[in-house]
Amino acid sequence: MTDEPPLRRRAAESRTGDASPSAAPEPKDAGTDQPDGGPVPLTAPRDGTPQPVATPAELDEVVARFAAGTGPVALDAERASGYRYSQRAYLVQLRREGAGTALIDPLPLPDLTVLDEAIGGAEWVLHAASQDLACLAEVGLRPRRLFDTELAARLAGFERVGLAALTEQLLGYTLEKHHSAADWSSRPLPESWLTYAALDVEMLVDLRDALDEELTRQGKSEWAAEEFAALVRNGARPPRARAEPWRRTSGIHRVRGARAQARIRSLWYARDQIAARRDAAPGRVLPDSAIVAAAELDPKDEKTLLTLPGFGGRSVRRLARTWLAALDDARQLPEDALPVAPTVEGPPPPHRWAERDPVAAGRLARCREIVVRVAGEHDLPPENLIAPDSIRRLAWQPPDEITEETVAEVLRGFGAREWQLRLLVPALTEALPTPAP
Repeated sequence: MTDEPPLRRRAAESRTGDASPSAAPEPKDAGTDQPDGGPVPLTAPRDGTPQPVATPAELDEVVARFAAGTGPVALDAERASGYRYSQRAYLVQLRREGAGTALIDPLPLPDLTVLDEAIGGAEWVLHAASQDLACLAEVGLRPRRLFDTELAARLAGFERVGLAALTEQLLGYTLEKHHSAADWSSRPLPESWLTYAALDVEMLVDLRDALDEELTRQGKSEWAAEEFAALVRNGARPPRARAEPWRRTSGIHRVRGARAQARIRSLWYARDQIAARRDAAPGRVLPDSAIVAAAELDPKDEKTLLTLPGFGGRSVRRLARTWLAALDDARQLPEDALPVAPTVEGPPPPHRWAERDPVAAGRLARCREIVVRVAGEHDLPPENLIAPDSIRRLAWQPPDEITEETVAEVLRGFGAREWQLRLLVPALTEALPTPAP
């Protein structure tokens, strides 16, 4: 007997001579198992690191290869979050049995519709698909079927659901993630970055198979299928634009008064216009901390402005007149144009329920208790059993007639899937009415 988890044992057996044709071969340069039987470092793709595809002719060759390949297609995308204003993809990675791995540069090849047509009939395998589907859709890649390894791991009850953690736990390989926050918009991309990008799809299909087996063992395959179908329907939609995005400025809670709030708003929009024009992350144009400092002090001249924290950099100093003009605009606003407290859509923050509506607060407590209990019974994170906002909205304003049908209708309107309704609706229907004294 062994104390290794069953999936880890099966992965190890497949690497030591009992492998099926689809099992991953020993990775190139991976070395051998560690003396203590620990995980194997995965340092290079099994077929070597491919160079990015950057011409139509090279893309045609990739399309032909992947159209002729078999089985699921592993995909990933690299963005430049923290460096660029947009969330576009700056590298697209794919791997398929019989086709190998391809890295595609979407800067010279912004339309990958022809590739989408070649692989559209296959299942696509992504990790944390909701992070990549929108930027993949921008270049013409939209899955018809997908398997999300991160979401599958959550449904299966894994505590650590990062790609590296799952690859190590289920397949016995370690992945380095030190380039995850790199500026992928830079060119040329270093060889070590390309290797990192290729490795992100190297074991993804193997990971999919291991997780699919675990979901089947737990009786959760249908749950996963509903979740994946919802991602296909909704995952590529861009985030809903916020009515007043400037209110998310870090540190805004320290700034008191409508006039000072107006200064934050004016500086935020001035920065946003510059960031969009430069395609630079807003925080690289002017940090949130600088906006807050200027809103608090309200400097009237360049000398005072440049003494504030965050205004010392050369590029920020060059825009001193822009920042002073934004502050002056806020100073000139009439009283009726100053920011007012935003209208809250939906229920208030839960900590205010007891004061505003004690009966609703009781409903929320009972409903939350059910969610936590049912999630524990099925080894699920509560937030994957049902969206917390859905429970808040249901508890704040339940249907006039509380039946299993009406409760299910309300939750379905919030996006709940059928498997979630089957697990929760009977108990929630009993919990919503206020208990008799």
